[in-house]
Order: sequence, then C-alpha cells, then structure tokens
Amino acid sequence: MSRHDHTRDPCPFVILNDFGGAFAMGAIGGTVWHGIKGARNSPRGDKLIGSISAIKARAPVVGGNFGVWGGLFSTFDCAVKGYRQKEDPYNAIISGFLTGGTLAVRSGPRGMLGSAIGCGILLGVFEGVGVLVGRLFAESNKPVLPVIPEQSAPPPAPTTPGLMTA
Repeated sequence: MSRHDHTRDPCPFVILNDFGGAFAMGAIGGTVWHGIKGARNSPRGDKLIGSISAIKARAPVVGGNFGVWGGLFSTFDCAVKGYRQKEDPYNAIISGFLTGGTLAVRSGPRGMLGSAIGCGILLGVFEGVGVLVGRLFAESNKPVLPVIPEQSAPPPAPTTPGLMTA
C-alpha cells in the first residue's frame, strides 16, 4: 500500500501554486500597508497621489519577497517529504528551518543559523497550534452513539375478576 497522498497535485505544481499564492498575499498586503503608509507620509492635499505612488513603488517588492519565501518553503517541503517518506508536522518545521537559513545566506553562517532557528521555531509554533486546534475540534465532533431509551417489559394485559382463562 502506498503512503503517498494521491489527492494532491504533484510537487512541481504545488511549488508553483504556493509561489503564486504567496506572491498574491504579499502584493495585497503590501498594497494595504504601503497605501496607508504613503497617505500618512504625504502632505495635506496630496494624500491620494502619495498613497498610489507608494503602492506602485513598494507593493510589488513585498509581493516578490513573500513569493520567494513561499516558493522556497514549498520546494523544501516537497524535498523533505520525498526524503523522509512521511507526512507529519516535522516536515514543515524542517522546511521552515531550511528556508530561513537559505534566505539569510548573504549574512554569513552566524546569521544563517539565527534566521534558520527563528523560522524553524515560528513554523513549530504554527504547526503546534494547528495540531492543538485540530484536536480540539476533533474532540467536539466525535461520533456519539444515540441514546436509546430503555424499554421495559410490556405491561400485563388487564384481567377482569371472576373470569377464568385457560
């Protein structure tokens, strides 16, 4: 019996899908963040123009950064799943560790280790909360047998005094 989950897409498609989803989240979040920031830092009367120019300058960069993180994480997740041949929360923790370290390569070995540990801990917290929430909801949705009222023996048939039954 195969241990692989055949309901999901193969890893190359998952990586591209995660990259696109992370880019979209980053671009939308960057639009909101830099739109507000651009409006706050603009002089009175130029708030809209300042907001739009800040969005055009920075939102794609934030989207790209999110996309790179999501693509690397998904790539490492697929590699770890292939190597370990298991589907468990440790895959995400290991992938987060590797992603954090890879993104900090330019800061040297010490910076890589610190970033890797930070990302590994962050993903560990995410996975731990996910497991706890899953258990919480699984406990409340446990199948329960219906309560069947206890049936007693049928009441005896009424008898009339003076009649004899054979």
